[in-house]
Amino acid sequence: MSVRLEERVPRAAPARLLLLLGPAFVAAIAYVDPGNVAANLTAGARYGYLLVWVLVAANAIAVFVQYQSAKLGIVTGRSLPELLGERLGTGTRRAYWVQAELVAAATDIAEVIGGAIALNLLFGLPLPLGGLIVGIVAIGILGIQSRRGQRPFEAVILGLLAVIAVGFLAGLFVSPVDWGQAVGGLVPRFDGAQTVLLAASMLGATVMPHAIYLHSALARDRHGSSADPGRIRRLLHATRVDVVLALVLAGAVNIAMLLVAASALRGVDGTDTIEGAHRAITSALGPAVGVVFAIGLLASGLASTSVGSYAGATIMGGLLKLRAPLLVRRIVTLIPALIILAVGVDPTWALVLSQVFLSLGIPFAMIPLLRLTGSRAVMGESADRLWVRILGGVVAGLVVLLNLALVGLTVAGA
Repeated sequence: MSVRLEERVPRAAPARLLLLLGPAFVAAIAYVDPGNVAANLTAGARYGYLLVWVLVAANAIAVFVQYQSAKLGIVTGRSLPELLGERLGTGTRRAYWVQAELVAAATDIAEVIGGAIALNLLFGLPLPLGGLIVGIVAIGILGIQSRRGQRPFEAVILGLLAVIAVGFLAGLFVSPVDWGQAVGGLVPRFDGAQTVLLAASMLGATVMPHAIYLHSALARDRHGSSADPGRIRRLLHATRVDVVLALVLAGAVNIAMLLVAASALRGVDGTDTIEGAHRAITSALGPAVGVVFAIGLLASGLASTSVGSYAGATIMGGLLKLRAPLLVRRIVTLIPALIILAVGVDPTWALVLSQVFLSLGIPFAMIPLLRLTGSRAVMGESADRLWVRILGGVVAGLVVLLNLALVGLTVAGA
């Protein structure tokens, strides 16, 4: 009688379990990047607590999808882009790479712009110069991974994640949140076409395609591949803990941003931009909170642009079997963000629109992932059960429907 790998998982000692944690916290950086800041502050400042439910639903989807991605990497020893690259024809593979690369570029735009805004808030640096500094520092962070390996890179990212959490959770301790209205915001509803656009932006900022591609590689690179069923069981158990802890933290940070905006920024002119929100937070909650917020935003930009470049390299390597130097990748994806900053486009709105674009890329990553994790030919005894496949189909269907609504509203000029 066969035993599924998810069953009869031995309990790992707490110390041993801690040593297995880490990849999900790196992937979680994608869920607290500057695009999240822009989308969440805009939603809270404009519509109060109305869209709290979007963040809760998006975070639940993220837990499910990120675990599936990590599971794929652990069981197969291959990343999602690698498995797709092996199965797609040449033309299809290249077209798929183009859309994935555009998603990575949109991600980088959000991250560089967010870091540039933070440097402007903290030191008054011009946005283009701030964006260039963020790109250069990201190269240094990536160099840690290439020279010293996965664990030191994870340690740096975890440190930045801690700064992000403090930066964006601090406002909750001095801002009078209306918890009754916050609970009311858990009821799914919209209020006009703009709230649908914002919901798609929040979904794109929370369930990010590049994190789906990346997590399979992170788990594989951290744990290696193994044919030992017992070891795979232990790794999958540790991965579930890793994903839940990392994304509960990321979800709390996102919800905190929206709650602070809803309680302290609602109805204040200009608070639907990050700069305006920073001014209002400083005015309403004190300069110390304003500085902590800006530091959190800077840490978010630095960490997320490093992780985004790592994801871009994973996508290119898996689909095209090319390994571009990190410096080249950093320059190529940095250029669009610097152009946007130089020509004077509203940076917060550019961030929100980049997240909408990311939302459109989610199905291209999610659907193939769920097909692979549900395949016994790929996953063996660790293939998804029927109820998991059904749940995955429902989740993917909801995401596609939201994206179709977004496209329809955009075409209609809503």
